[in-house]
Amino acid sequence: MSSERQRELNQPLGGNAMPRFGGIATMMRLPQAQTAAGLDVCFVGVPLDIGTSNRSGARFGPRQIRCESVLLRPYNLATRAAPFDSLQVADLGDVATNPYDLKDSVRMIEEAYDEIVGAGCRPITLGGDHTIAWPILRALKKRHGPLAVVHVDAHADVNDTMNGEKIAHGTPFRRAIEEGLLQCDRMTQIGLRGTGYHADDFDWCRRQGITVVQAEACWIRSLVPLMAEVRARVGDAPVYLSFDIDGLDPAFAPGTGTPEIGGLSVYQGLEIIRGMRGLNVVGADLVEVSPPYDTTGTTALVGANLAYEMLCVMPGVQFR
Repeated sequence: MSSERQRELNQPLGGNAMPRFGGIATMMRLPQAQTAAGLDVCFVGVPLDIGTSNRSGARFGPRQIRCESVLLRPYNLATRAAPFDSLQVADLGDVATNPYDLKDSVRMIEEAYDEIVGAGCRPITLGGDHTIAWPILRALKKRHGPLAVVHVDAHADVNDTMNGEKIAHGTPFRRAIEEGLLQCDRMTQIGLRGTGYHADDFDWCRRQGITVVQAEACWIRSLVPLMAEVRARVGDAPVYLSFDIDGLDPAFAPGTGTPEIGGLSVYQGLEIIRGMRGLNVVGADLVEVSPPYDTTGTTALVGANLAYEMLCVMPGVQFR
């Protein structure tokens, strides 16, 4: 098969072939695959929100992000990325979770990602609350070893417990650090802000060797220089991007469970993701979109665009 014909088969369904309000709502109207075999990158949903401490609804995030993603086209005119010209990409649908048992859901997620990662595929996850990052990191560590991380969030998510529970959307990176899944000296948390339970909430992260960039340090500035520092810190390590939509200011992304004022702009979110180009990105997630609090679909639309930008910095992407 010619390379041109392969590119034609690998493109998302175009708006001229099927109106954007029609067809099956896969991510970007990509083909849906049953397994990750033969794929370079996949989109996969994890509809889970029983780890949420405040406003629930993130279980509906993957479906709504896919619905808004019908507006996306295959070529990135800002960065010149043409991901579908060089990568095999499909939507794997959703991981089945147990809506009554968070611990069982963690097991189910890890097993599903063991298969995806074992096939040599790099997953881009549509969440779901942030609990899901922990089992995903477990699966990735088995293949790649301890990971560098770029974590965009209003919250550090390193609580030891929440209401006495060790597993929740505020604990995934604490569990990951305890299990040796991360290279803390190559981890950067960006956008942390708001009020805390303790005066030293963010200092625990710093004591582990994590670089913490609070939101105030990002105000009214480009994050391009920051991302140059991040790339130097990560080096050639396998790196995971975990992007909580509440890292953005609620003016840009109101549909989330734990909004905090004074957050990042959409433009800064784009700078962070685009700034990861050239790194060995082994996976990424976009979590905490809560459609019940997203009445106009704005937050899901932002999430869909950010997930596409994650695809555009995956290794092997062509730039035209």
